[in-house]
Amino acid sequence: MQEQQFKSGFVSIVGRPNVGKSTLLNQILGQKIAITANKPQTTRNRILGIHTTDDAQVLFLDTPGIHKATGKLNKYMVDQALSACRGVDVVLFLVEATDRVGGGDDYILDILAQSDIPVVLVINKVDLVEKEKLLPLIAQYVQRFDFKEIIPLSAFTGTGVDRLVPMVSKMLPGGPLYYPEEMVTDLPERFIVAEMIREQILRRTHQEVPYGVAVQVETFEERPGKNLIAIQAVVYVGRDAHKRILVGKGGSMIRLLGQESRKEIESFLGTRVFLELFIKVKKNWMDSDRMLQEFGYE
Repeated sequence: MQEQQFKSGFVSIVGRPNVGKSTLLNQILGQKIAITANKPQTTRNRILGIHTTDDAQVLFLDTPGIHKATGKLNKYMVDQALSACRGVDVVLFLVEATDRVGGGDDYILDILAQSDIPVVLVINKVDLVEKEKLLPLIAQYVQRFDFKEIIPLSAFTGTGVDRLVPMVSKMLPGGPLYYPEEMVTDLPERFIVAEMIREQILRRTHQEVPYGVAVQVETFEERPGKNLIAIQAVVYVGRDAHKRILVGKGGSMIRLLGQESRKEIESFLGTRVFLELFIKVKKNWMDSDRMLQEFGYE
């Protein structure tokens, strides 16, 4: 009996903003490495998630939502997503069961049509609609593109995800084990910690405030004797008014952000955390090439 060939390769998760790409990645991995919020443009960087089984290693790329970009930061985000549509083995095109096909979807499909990479249509949030409403939506997408497979699922509840991963694995070429079996991402802990702080800001502020925020972890000091990690992080904003909002009356907002961020970070790191947050103003950093590079958007 011939031994089954080990398969490995890259799979991009693409779609419009806020369709559940990061939630899907976290569900696949069984743990949280990508932040989520009920706001578009939550994801700013490509994020690698590593899913390893006995016969395959699937390297998932979570990408920023593809949208009409204005400003240098948004253009960087869209470039990250578009580059993830090239040079991969499979693309997962994620859409919402609760939404109709729009111009943004057609734009992405036009881009995907420019290569011969197999595309899987993943219809998310099926837990929020009646089953009979899915067929007309599927028909609309099938008229627009020749998908390799179609998978309805719920990234939030996990329904259907167990069908997606084995199906994608079979579509990959034979290849090596790129990363150790126990790894789930190549992201440094500092990056994930900074993202978890930004996530709390996204969830607790409104209008333009959350989109003008960058977070940098300045110190990350392990104290083994105390089973503690001491973290100092700076939250950069583009306007003085945004700093006042994030500090809050009597420091109420920054305390809340620190408390909620610390809970998430402790869960991720598996140890007690002492977290200090500082707010600093960098005027219009989102349109500064130098500042974008300094904050890791390059």
